[in-house]
Amino acid sequence: MADRENELSVLLSSAAIVMVAGVVASVAKLGERVVVGRLLSPDAYGEVSIGIALLTITSTIALAGCTQGVSRFVPRYDSVDDQRGVWLSGLLVTAVLSIFVSTLLFVYAETVAQLLFETDQAVTFIRLLAVSLPFIGGFKIAIAAIRGFERTVYAMAVQNVFYPVFRIGLIAILLLAGATIAAVGVAYVLAAILTFVLANVLLGRVMRLYGEYRTRTRELIVFSAPLVVSTVVGVMLTTTDTLMLGYFRSSYEVGMYDAAYPIASGLTVVLGAFGFLYLPLASRLDAGGERDTVDDIYTTTTKWVYVVTFPAFLLLVVFPADVIGIFFGPSYLEAASVLPLLAVGFFVSAAAGRDRETLSAIGVTSWIAIGNVVGITMNVLINLALIPRFGFMGAGVASVVSLISLHIVICGVLAVGYDITPFSPEAIRCYVALPVVLIPFTYLLAPWVSLSLLTVFPFLLVTGLGCLVVVGLTGGFESDDIVVVTVVEDKLGLSIPLVRRWIPDASGETTNSFSAD
Repeated sequence: MADRENELSVLLSSAAIVMVAGVVASVAKLGERVVVGRLLSPDAYGEVSIGIALLTITSTIALAGCTQGVSRFVPRYDSVDDQRGVWLSGLLVTAVLSIFVSTLLFVYAETVAQLLFETDQAVTFIRLLAVSLPFIGGFKIAIAAIRGFERTVYAMAVQNVFYPVFRIGLIAILLLAGATIAAVGVAYVLAAILTFVLANVLLGRVMRLYGEYRTRTRELIVFSAPLVVSTVVGVMLTTTDTLMLGYFRSSYEVGMYDAAYPIASGLTVVLGAFGFLYLPLASRLDAGGERDTVDDIYTTTTKWVYVVTFPAFLLLVVFPADVIGIFFGPSYLEAASVLPLLAVGFFVSAAAGRDRETLSAIGVTSWIAIGNVVGITMNVLINLALIPRFGFMGAGVASVVSLISLHIVICGVLAVGYDITPFSPEAIRCYVALPVVLIPFTYLLAPWVSLSLLTVFPFLLVTGLGCLVVVGLTGGFESDDIVVVTVVEDKLGLSIPLVRRWIPDASGETTNSFSAD
């Protein structure tokens, strides 16, 4: 019991740091889209969105699943020679693939531009993105190695802060100077090069980069091979909509869709916060035969991801026009129609927890590939059926159905094959009570409420407190939640006596009183 609480405490402490960095990265990612969207026309913004989708898919292919492999194997070896060999193996595989993919994209840039783009600047834009590919692969492998050493601050500083913030700064400067969409390509190249250098400098502080090594290329490839399909397909789940919209419809519609999409995807920030240490931690626990502890940690973290994410989900579903107007302005208000739909899909992803990382830690990566293939198959088929007729609303339907299908497969395998689920009795009460109580109540208030940049954060705070009250009154807290409260109290330097009184001890007893300690 004490060991389980210690592992959960370590994970939550890391998550607090990662969440801050994740919020910075999410804000920077959204800020990048907002800067491009406001400084360019919706059509040009759509072109940039298509290019970024292309880069995301090609960089994922180049990584070949090696990031998860490096993060998994580094903590499993005690010898520095082996750890250095894991990193070098991942770097070698990624370098070969990224140079190959980059060359193909560079050479066939004109063909790609004719299929997906509408502007003459597209060829230059695509080639600049191609040049950035090897550097992106290199710094992501370095981050994966740092993650394996469970060095949260270094990895988050590079991946979630420096890379996106530096990139958005360059984009803003270049676009304000009058540059076209090619400016985004220049920013990606420069940011990738500098991030590659910084990531490897910080990795050098964790592990000496030069010295004896034992490569683990075969082990890495055997583990990562199924992930090539699953990671590429997983990324395609988030980019196929954009590419197919670019093929079948106009860049304007891509711009509308991609105004709503990054806002909705922000619902996974909290989930991402738990993800950094989750894979190496769960892998270590599983290797030590502590699968019950993995189950407990998966259940507790998933429930809290659901609770913390719910206020933002409520905001996007009930006030979509206000949210789009705040970020992108009146030119993009048409995107408000698809925002609630996308929010449902991403909230389901958040509510499923780290299901894919849990399977990966156990070593059953083939089922991740199967789940992702099911998801992308649904995505492509529904997009083919709906995009030509319904445009970006059809893409939104495809996105939601594919995400739900994916998580049904992964969570089903965890439950049936390994008896790991996010469903304790308390968690189920929490999952049911929050939407049943708060969604109708908020809809009733909506006609009398108009949100602005100044009132969004008070809304989220009040709704968050309301979530805790609903969870407490419906018996949604359990004994492991005391670890969560303790970590929050330590980080904030505050005491939270009211919530503590709703949390039962190991015997199931609660104080359940509103009096002060």
